[in-house]
Amino acid sequence: MIPQTPEASPPAPARSYGGFLKNNIREYGMLLSLVAIMAFFQYMTDGTLLKPLNLTNLILQNSYIVIMALGMLLVIVAGHIDLSVGSVSGFIGALAAVLMVNYNWNFVAASAVCMITGAVIGGAQGWFVAYLRIPSFIVTLAGMLVFKGLALALLQGQSVGPFPDAFQLLSSGFIPDFFNGQTLRISSLVLGAIVAAALFVLKLRERAGHVRHAMEEEPAAFFLAKNIAFAAVIVWFCWMLASYKGLPNVLIVMFALMLVYDFVTRRTTVGRRIYALGGNAKAARLSGIKTERLAFLTFVNMGALAALAGLVFAARLNTATPKAGVGFELDVIAACFIGGASASGGVGKVLGAVIGAFVMGVMNNGMSILGIGIDYQQVIKGIVLLAAVCVDVYNKNK
Repeated sequence: MIPQTPEASPPAPARSYGGFLKNNIREYGMLLSLVAIMAFFQYMTDGTLLKPLNLTNLILQNSYIVIMALGMLLVIVAGHIDLSVGSVSGFIGALAAVLMVNYNWNFVAASAVCMITGAVIGGAQGWFVAYLRIPSFIVTLAGMLVFKGLALALLQGQSVGPFPDAFQLLSSGFIPDFFNGQTLRISSLVLGAIVAAALFVLKLRERAGHVRHAMEEEPAAFFLAKNIAFAAVIVWFCWMLASYKGLPNVLIVMFALMLVYDFVTRRTTVGRRIYALGGNAKAARLSGIKTERLAFLTFVNMGALAALAGLVFAARLNTATPKAGVGFELDVIAACFIGGASASGGVGKVLGAVIGAFVMGVMNNGMSILGIGIDYQQVIKGIVLLAAVCVDVYNKNK
């Protein structure tokens, strides 16, 4: 009897560029849209949009939106919504001001208390949603009103500030230049080059693993072109910032959070279970996933990130005001939906949420430079949000 030799695993099927782009238009569509929007405003503003000073302002103006969008993405993927994030961030900023300015607390201890308070607030709302099964829309709408009122009461209707200088560095500080560059912050440029190279190597290793296990993968030429262009953009972006004051501290915080949440959503059991919960909660429960606890934890996480965003915003303004956080929830939710998150849950990516946040930020910044009034800005942003959700529904029906 002739022994049978095991057959080799079939190679991953070859994919055409057109077919690949068609099947992944959701992932790349918003990235291309962001590039197109930036190119449009760069032309309309005579090059002002991409000047180093304005790029720095874009990061500082959108940092707290990006931070909250990471938490909101998980809430939306899990099939819920959080309307209270703006009020919670404003309340945390008020609490930080009272502790640091009125009671002279050290900024580290005060920040820790604020982060814990944000997590507790998120947990309280998550308990109502997960265990009492009250719709998240109702619970967080109530939270929006409650914490807006508590911020007003805590500040007694007045602005409180200024904050200690060390605390302000969270939002207005830049990483030091160890090479003492005169016109170029060399440390920032070197750090950007290291990050670009590291991300490129990680993508190469990830692709090699997919090919080794005969997983479907994007065409090689497309992969190389995309990642080389991405690395080049990172280096160019860091060079532009290095020609001004260097990389802002808050950009480092944002980037670290993006890496952590991208890893959690794509590579961990908890992340995959959140997607399963949003895709089909009943099936997830029957498969043994503790859906109540998972939904509860997404709100705890959202509360903690709303607190961090509140601290960043307060540090940037150098004061806490009763109006802080008003309307933030709209920009955060819009960023997630524009970035490809599904209104019905189960779909969404970290990079998409970040891209959505910067789409909103670039539009706000570009329209302000052009002198477009806030009234028409709101109209245009609303139309963009509606168009993004329509595309989501269209793709889902197909």
